[in-house]
Amino acid sequence: MKLLHIADLHIGKTVNGFPMLEDQRHALAQVLAIAERENADALLLAGDIYDKSAPSAEAVALVDWLLCEVAKRSLPCFAIPGNHDSAERVAYAAGPLALQGIHMAPLFDGLVKSVEMEDEFGSVTFWLFPFLKPANVRRYFPDADIGTDYTAALRTVIDACDIDETQRNVLLCHQFVTWNGSEPERSDSELSVGGLDNVDASVFERFDYVALGHIHRPQRIGRDSIRYAGSLLKYSASETEHVKGVTVIALGAKPESGACSIEISLAPIEPLHDMRKVKGPLSELIDPAIAESADHEDYLHVTLTDEEPAIDALARLRAVYPNVMTLEYERKRQRAAVETPAALDDEEALDPMMLFARFFEERTGTALSDQQEKMAFKAMHAQMATESEGTDVSQTRSASEQEGSRR
Repeated sequence: MKLLHIADLHIGKTVNGFPMLEDQRHALAQVLAIAERENADALLLAGDIYDKSAPSAEAVALVDWLLCEVAKRSLPCFAIPGNHDSAERVAYAAGPLALQGIHMAPLFDGLVKSVEMEDEFGSVTFWLFPFLKPANVRRYFPDADIGTDYTAALRTVIDACDIDETQRNVLLCHQFVTWNGSEPERSDSELSVGGLDNVDASVFERFDYVALGHIHRPQRIGRDSIRYAGSLLKYSASETEHVKGVTVIALGAKPESGACSIEISLAPIEPLHDMRKVKGPLSELIDPAIAESADHEDYLHVTLTDEEPAIDALARLRAVYPNVMTLEYERKRQRAAVETPAALDDEEALDPMMLFARFFEERTGTALSDQQEKMAFKAMHAQMATESEGTDVSQTRSASEQEGSRR
């Protein structure tokens, strides 16, 4: 049985002010093409269908288009909500959708929905686990020792499932899954993920394949058959080196004793706009020879190495690269201050004007213009002069008071 595993679509997401809907439609069209090319038997969607629990009308329309295209191809689809989704929204119209072969996880009521399919090797049961918290589970298993332990909560739910281990079992799950304390590799957009909410992969030992969502980089966790699909697109600067795609699983026969044979591969997705990091002086980056060496419409995270702030740097960059997402500076003097702790004792490193310029750039994303720098310099020196006069007056008054007391 050939399965396609995807997750973390985040339909309707905006990245650094850039709406991603057209990029997402482009990627989803490739998922459908891969399904046809691979002659897939089912599509697994492991959560975070939407980016928000209350998605925009445009985001809902894109998901509607995807499900319609899946139904047209008579491609069975199994989908669960993630932590970004509204479980109620995902469960809506689950009955009519199931008649079209699209199986959405219902609202959790203590039971987990399962659906069976058949191939030449027998039965495959798909288990649709929605995103769960211990509080969701304790409500239906009041006698279980769960507390706030995510692993205990998932183990309790799995133990309540009637799993026939002589047949093949596939689980869809959207949790932060770890393996003996080892965590998956995360991106910048997922730094808040993990910690007390981790689920140890040992709870999934009864399943032949575990289709995970929640982490944006495609990767295994523990054994090969427990996998994060990753997102279809790059959603942060830390993902620029990721290879995005669709996980393709070929389930073979399962012997009476032993593991099911599984082959796993990644079918790459070609983005409408790639996401890249570029670094260098402004004059070099906007040079036509440099700009034409790659797609100038890619989403870019730019680091300028100019020692002095460039006037209208962002506007000049966007005249050549319309999709510049972020801009920051990296200067040799700043690098030296970071790399050499002793530099903090230098007069230049402690110069108030330099510190203010750095603060301004970090807060606004742009460097001080020449006019702003002059205004700040004038205001700073005026303030320093005022403080100096106040200190002199205070010292004079103190000296007078001491002289008076001696008298």
